[in-house]
Amino acid sequence: MQRLQEPNGCPWDREQTHETLKPYLIEEAYEVLDAIDRQDWSALAEELGDVLLQVIFHSVLAERTGKFNIDEVIETASAKMVRRHPHVFGDTEAKTADQVLHNWEQLKAAERREKNHANPQADASATSVLAGVPKALPALLKAQRIQEKAARVGFDWENPLQVLDKVEEEVRELRHAIASNDTAHIREEIGDLIFSLVNLARFMEIDAEDAVRQTGEKFRQRFQFIERKSHELGRPLAEMSLDEMEGYWQASKNEDTPQHPE
Repeated sequence: MQRLQEPNGCPWDREQTHETLKPYLIEEAYEVLDAIDRQDWSALAEELGDVLLQVIFHSVLAERTGKFNIDEVIETASAKMVRRHPHVFGDTEAKTADQVLHNWEQLKAAERREKNHANPQADASATSVLAGVPKALPALLKAQRIQEKAARVGFDWENPLQVLDKVEEEVRELRHAIASNDTAHIREEIGDLIFSLVNLARFMEIDAEDAVRQTGEKFRQRFQFIERKSHELGRPLAEMSLDEMEGYWQASKNEDTPQHPE
């Protein structure tokens, strides 16, 4: 990568900035998820290499502009892992995963306070329990991370039925908003409903982002089954009735649902 960014290196690589590289880092991360979902370990090794390449790219670019280098990236990560695992590298006790997470949040909060103290001009929200959740996260993942952090300090429901009651309350409010034909109100209530569903997923220890991503993939596979049938029949989808497409949709479930004995 250093060779690529030298004066006689690659013209494209030399034109890149941290900003122009952002979409590539996101894309490579999602390709890692895709490889994991497919349990394609050869592809996973390749995609992890692509993510690593992005880390190296940013680091070499930063070194070229005098900001930091790859050694500092590695040293910072190593120091953070040691600092946040005092139950391994120190005298703190943590016998369960929940205790580890509790200690982790306390250590992060102390780090935020220290940074804020060192920089009096820093935003007061930097010491918030919710600080550290990236603004650019996908919406479902961001919602779940916010809820997790709030729950770790006791702001949580007692059981899943309470969360489900909240979901049903939001459905009722959405029905009223739709009846009022108020677009702004409908948008707000849809957001509240989705946020409540994410909270239910979190309470049930389900990753909402991953659950919806897998459902999207399931829809894609089933719809493509309908498209294959349309092609076999020599009839465009636009000429098929909704009942026909629904019939093939139901038939497609046989391809992704295990068959149970009668």
